[in-house]
Amino acid sequence: MDFVRDTRADGRAFRALTLVDACTRECPVIEVDVSLGGARVVAVLERLRVSRGLPQRITVDNGPEFRSKALDAWAHQHGVQLQVSRPGKPVDNTFIEAFNGRLRDECLNQHWFLSLADAQRTIERWRLGYNSARPHRGLAGRTPTQVAESFTLVNPTQLSA
Repeated sequence: MDFVRDTRADGRAFRALTLVDACTRECPVIEVDVSLGGARVVAVLERLRVSRGLPQRITVDNGPEFRSKALDAWAHQHGVQLQVSRPGKPVDNTFIEAFNGRLRDECLNQHWFLSLADAQRTIERWRLGYNSARPHRGLAGRTPTQVAESFTLVNPTQLSA
């Protein structure tokens, strides 16, 4: 998980919480809003827990949202390890850093967002295309969606890994 910041046409800032599955390279969600604190991060993870199950580990940086009591309590409750990268070492979380670079180059730098809703719609369209229409060499030429669909989840709410 990580954050990306950008601005709308009126100069007001917004943030995007980005998540990437290190196994499938799929981006299950990009949460876009003006404010995304620790409780909001937990709400996003809780939605994903219900629909996809839980990973064993989530790699995060040292941002205040990721050091929040809310996220720490959620991770402890669900047995998820929060792996915190070393300060100033983006190489500790290469998948998300590469993903955020693509998001910036291919979406954020290409669009002039008229409103927060416009940013949310545009970024969601880009996310869907990234997952379903972009073969990855590291995935043997398959898209993240194709790789994710090859896994069968019997009951995602029962998973702990």
